[in-house]
Amino acid sequence: MNQNTKDVIEKCAHQSHAGLLTFPEALGRLVEVGVESYFADYRNQSTTYYLSGNEVCAVSMEMPLVEIPNSFNKDGIVSAIRGAQSDVVRYPEFLKLTMAAGCIGYIVWIAGRHVSYFGRQGEVHIEHFPQG
Repeated sequence: MNQNTKDVIEKCAHQSHAGLLTFPEALGRLVEVGVESYFADYRNQSTTYYLSGNEVCAVSMEMPLVEIPNSFNKDGIVSAIRGAQSDVVRYPEFLKLTMAAGCIGYIVWIAGRHVSYFGRQGEVHIEHFPQG
């Protein structure tokens, strides 16, 4: 992986965690450098980016101190998603809300245009990207 690609990914990750980017802004930057999916692992406190050439870039990110319950609250996760889609909720708050709703992480499938959110018991909520 070239250094520019790694720099773009790391900058995007840090700016997202600081609440400086919207989800579409972050996606646009990642697509430009060839990211096809990424996995945000709340428990491991990292996000791993997968590029189309089978290259991988893992970025350690400190997560909020929120205890993730055993129960998976799909409505709570959907509420956080809708807040992010309307730019009422930025990523730092999104993390807190989804963690409190029992989410342990998610995978963004850029080409597939959806996100899979995971719970402790293997629950999955699939959220398709909005049209437009």
